[in-house]
This record gives sequence, C-alpha cells and structure tokens, in this order.
Amino acid sequence: MRIFGIVGWSGSGKTTLMRQLLPELIGRGSRISTMKHTHHNFDIDKPGKDSHMHREAGAHEVLVTGARRWAILHENRETPEPDIDALLTRLEEVDLVLIEGFKSHGHAKMEIHRPIIGKPLLAVEDASIVAVASDEPVSLDGQVVLDLNNIPAIADFIVDYCGLRGQVEDGAA
Repeated sequence: MRIFGIVGWSGSGKTTLMRQLLPELIGRGSRISTMKHTHHNFDIDKPGKDSHMHREAGAHEVLVTGARRWAILHENRETPEPDIDALLTRLEEVDLVLIEGFKSHGHAKMEIHRPIIGKPLLAVEDASIVAVASDEPVSLDGQVVLDLNNIPAIADFIVDYCGLRGQVEDGAA
C-alpha cells in the first residue's frame, strides 16, 4: 500500500489541502484512505452513549456499527501510542493512504508552507520531504516547489511520485 504525507506547521492549511486533494485524486480513479495524527487528546465518542459506557467499563476495543459506517474505538490505556506502521496494518488495502501529520516518520511527504506564519521551512532539514507547496515563492535547492493553490498540479505530483498514474489508467484501481 502506498503512503504519502502532508506535513506543516499548525495553521499552514494541511487539512484544507487534504479536503481539496481527496476529491481530485478520487475523481482520477484512486481509492484513498487517510490517517490524521493529533498531539491533542481527542474523543469521537460521547458520554452517555452505550459505546462510551463500554469503554468506561474497561473494554479494550469497542466496535460501533450501523448501516452507513462502522468504527473501532481502541483504548491505548497504559500502552504507548502505536507507531505509524502498526496503524497502517489496521487499514483496508487501498491505492494510497494520505497521512496528515506524523512529521518525524520517514515516509515521503509534502510540506505545506505559508511564510506569513513565520515558521521555518521543515524541508531544509528533513530529507523525507520531497516537495513543498506554498502560497508564495520559495527557493530550495533540488526541491520541487508547487503552488499551494493549484490542486490539480499537486495531485499530479502525488500521482506521479507514488506511481499511481499507470495503475489508475490501466483500470487496476
């Protein structure tokens, strides 16, 4: 399964780009899944719901299912957060997994850079960043720099870099 990451400082527009890239890539015939990393504690469950009560009672995992979707809620409890490779094994096989976050993992990534945020380019010190998408001109030696507002061009880069073009065109997707 191919993976490709979108990284950048908080407020750079990673989620906005993901929301724009997904329909573009799916429209080209690829099956895409996503993975999002957060540094904040989060909960997709709600207190008072049966599934929440199962978790509060100590369930290791709770599978919630309905006609339109299902989800597994896994409690880490006292164990460390799983690494990206372990998490990828939990996903169904698709053409591409787009990963938002996980800056320190070694998979290929595109940095979203907005100079107005005032943060340095991550790509200068991270060889796993293979391209930068910015809303202003950026000069980097040997790096691909793309216009953050040109979603088709960003999608073209990802398709080419991940080797999806032949797969989708051949109908293997």
